[in-house]
Amino acid sequence: MGFADVARELLLVAPADFVAERTARQRAARKDDRELATAIGALRKPAPAAWVIDLLASEAALDDAVDLGPALRQAQADADPAEIATLRRQRSDVVGALAQAGADLAEQAGHPVTTAVLDQVRATIEAAMADPHAGAAVRSGLLVRPLESVGFDDVDLDGALADPDAVPDAWSGSDAPPIPIEDARRSRKASRASRPAPAREPKPAPQREPKTDPAAERRAARAAEAEARTASREADAALDRAEGELEAAEDRRAELERALADATAEVERLERSRDEAEAASDRARDAFTAARKRRRT
Repeated sequence: MGFADVARELLLVAPADFVAERTARQRAARKDDRELATAIGALRKPAPAAWVIDLLASEAALDDAVDLGPALRQAQADADPAEIATLRRQRSDVVGALAQAGADLAEQAGHPVTTAVLDQVRATIEAAMADPHAGAAVRSGLLVRPLESVGFDDVDLDGALADPDAVPDAWSGSDAPPIPIEDARRSRKASRASRPAPAREPKPAPQREPKTDPAAERRAARAAEAEARTASREADAALDRAEGELEAAEDRRAELERALADATAEVERLERSRDEAEAASDRARDAFTAARKRRRT
């Protein structure tokens, strides 16, 4: 099996059991393929929402949602209000049904997820509809963190996949631009605003409060999100190291307990041998005493 295949299997393991299962697979692979073992050891534990997405991907449950994306983007490009409204309702129904299916799969796996996690699952599915590259990523079964569609920007896939090389469509699958449906109304308003207004008597311009820069706000939000992801990755790595150290300590404790049991058994055997030797010595002494008495008589 290649790394991508092993990663897909490991990413379906419940988060509570992930580290132990990853360690077992790494040790098994080390006998025959040290490079594969190293890659397995570096595999990140998926975020809970990404784990749920991978569960859905393993059931091919995300196909219909991703396939709805091109229709949504075309309706947005055509600025067709009726079609957009219809497709938005369909999207809402599909996303809600998939989130519930993901919650059911997580519960069946013995690891129920929270409402906050399900919100991230919904956001990830919506991102997959908005951006064809994100759609390829969520269908791969290799997701390790949730996704989010922000404005007209491409969905950020940096660090989102366990093996990016195994999902080329996530990076170059389509040139279709990501167009979030939420921005349909905003686009139509901007189009109407660009039309020439009828001639009117000039009025004094009202005094307005200074406006904030939306682009700057988005950049700041992305920077904050990137910083949070970095902190999350560092926390995951620290947790993995701690879990690895704990597992090593438990292995060492088991070895010491076995050594103690062996030593205890050896002490007991030597004590029995000593007792038997003392008993034999007593019997020999008694026999010698009896023989000497017989000789004297």
